[in-house]
Amino acid sequence: MLNPVILQGRHVRLEPLSLDHVPGLVQAASGSRETFTLTTVPTDTAAMRLYVETALARRDSGTVLPFATIDHGAERVVGSTRFLNVQFWDWPAGNPRQCGKQLPDVVEIGATWLGSDAQRTGINTEAKLLMLTHAFESWLVHRVRLQTDARNERSRNAIERLGAQLDGVIRGDRVATDGAIRDSAVFSILDSEWPAVKEHLAALLR
Repeated sequence: MLNPVILQGRHVRLEPLSLDHVPGLVQAASGSRETFTLTTVPTDTAAMRLYVETALARRDSGTVLPFATIDHGAERVVGSTRFLNVQFWDWPAGNPRQCGKQLPDVVEIGATWLGSDAQRTGINTEAKLLMLTHAFESWLVHRVRLQTDARNERSRNAIERLGAQLDGVIRGDRVATDGAIRDSAVFSILDSEWPAVKEHLAALLR
């Protein structure tokens, strides 16, 4: 199980997701839902509570680390995001590239959504910078993956703007939020690429 952590920047704070965040998440999701067509964002308290409970159960299994996204200036919940698909690789004994038995080798950043009034601000960019910095510099991961429904051009463009590279499209990957069979566009950032990506994100924030 990964240790909970608070990641804080100038615009945003990512704090461990809990049931206490449910009312704030419901409020954040109550605005325009135009950008949620291909994203799982519950609409009411009961559904949001189940959403959080499911994330916490996966956290307890050691494969997910979920966060509430907090607008640092307004001190209000504006969305949620996660580290997920955390993997610990089986390395040959003594291999110098092993991060450490308690540190993941690769992770994914996903299940990310922001309320409509927090979109097109610096919040998402800074949140990604905080998460990527933690993944590459505290956990020493070798790769961070990001993926989205291949039809979601807005999400794909946002991931590419981070500096992630398209690995390819997995056809027939899973059930999509609209009930279709989803193709997934998969992107990644490698540890060797991280310094340049970090500088790029810092420049975007400046």
